[in-house]
Amino acid sequence: MLDGRLRQSLVTVRSLGRLGRSVAAVDTVSHVPAFSSRWCRSGFVCPAEEGTDAYVAYLEEVLERVGARILIPSADGTIALLRRHRARVQQRVRIALADEPALAIAVSKERTLAVAKRLGIGVPRTVFVSTLDEVPAALKEIGLPAVVKPSESWLGGEPHGAWMGPELVTTPDEARRAVGAVTCLGGVALFQELLTGRREAVSLLYAKGEIYARFAQWAKRTAPPLGGTSVLRQSIAVPPDIGHQAEQLVREIDLEGYSEVEFRRDSAGVPYLMEINPRLSASVEIAVRCGVDFPHLLYQWASGEPIDTIAAYRTGAWMRHLQGDIMTTIAAFLQRGRPGVASPTQAVLGFGLSFLRPMSYDYVDWKDLRPAIKAASDCSRDLLIRATRARWSRSGRSLSSSSHRI
Repeated sequence: MLDGRLRQSLVTVRSLGRLGRSVAAVDTVSHVPAFSSRWCRSGFVCPAEEGTDAYVAYLEEVLERVGARILIPSADGTIALLRRHRARVQQRVRIALADEPALAIAVSKERTLAVAKRLGIGVPRTVFVSTLDEVPAALKEIGLPAVVKPSESWLGGEPHGAWMGPELVTTPDEARRAVGAVTCLGGVALFQELLTGRREAVSLLYAKGEIYARFAQWAKRTAPPLGGTSVLRQSIAVPPDIGHQAEQLVREIDLEGYSEVEFRRDSAGVPYLMEINPRLSASVEIAVRCGVDFPHLLYQWASGEPIDTIAAYRTGAWMRHLQGDIMTTIAAFLQRGRPGVASPTQAVLGFGLSFLRPMSYDYVDWKDLRPAIKAASDCSRDLLIRATRARWSRSGRSLSSSSHRI
């Protein structure tokens, strides 16, 4: 299991470990929750930077040492690296990713949206921007506020690639800065209309023309608030409209393995495709707790074993990523008044009331508590560092202001 610091990696370690599989985890830092799990047989800390040839060389050493049969990546950067070295790594292990032709479409929002449009699936009004000179035309066609996102979430090559998510822009200057951040790394920016309706996602396990499992959820809150990782979510029955569209899209691309297809509805409730994640998503634990064990299904598919068919799951269940929800609440103060962001009063009230609702929490498993303790410790340290930096920043501005007055 690669990318041990991620929530979905811990879920996978627990899922496969409970079923008697021997699971090892890899990351570039030593203090990650997955390493603390009782079901993690070994934790390996790679001394090389992610995205480099040295990382691949270390990974090959680990694979040789543990004799792993299946390799499961979770991060966009790691997947980009494995795609570059796929033929080499697959000589040692099966990688739990779709074949390259389908994967190349899925990781590209531009190509995914093109397929969706051909199928008649709704997509947001979008202008593709490759240079800053094209920003005025995009502003004229889409208007403000708008969303700027890269065509591929992982930008740049080794060794200094970077993950980049969507950014809300409300002024021409913000638009130019957001587009510049994408194009300076060689990416193409998607300049899209802002949709602020309900965010829903359909997860699927697809192989050889068959859907073996379906699961749907909606995100009440995300970090960042515009539409990042879901931090408060609920399981729902698969909506007929987006359920059909998600399956239609995955079949057309022939995207085998696990995928999460994300949609955003407009004010009238009409769904629009956002993207496909062709890897285990950060929110996958709610599916597992509701009866759809996607990590195990992914393992079955990657190993060539018969794949279980899941016909039903529990709906109405809530799950929360507490650290992410804290950051979303803080963001409501820092981004107050911006489109799609709750007011500070609404954010604090919603945050507090969520403690009164029965729900599960990411990391917390009463039979495997050490990862939750580790995550809580990391969260406390991170919040303390942020608070200290903010205090020093305010102090610096105050001193600068006093000096100017003197």
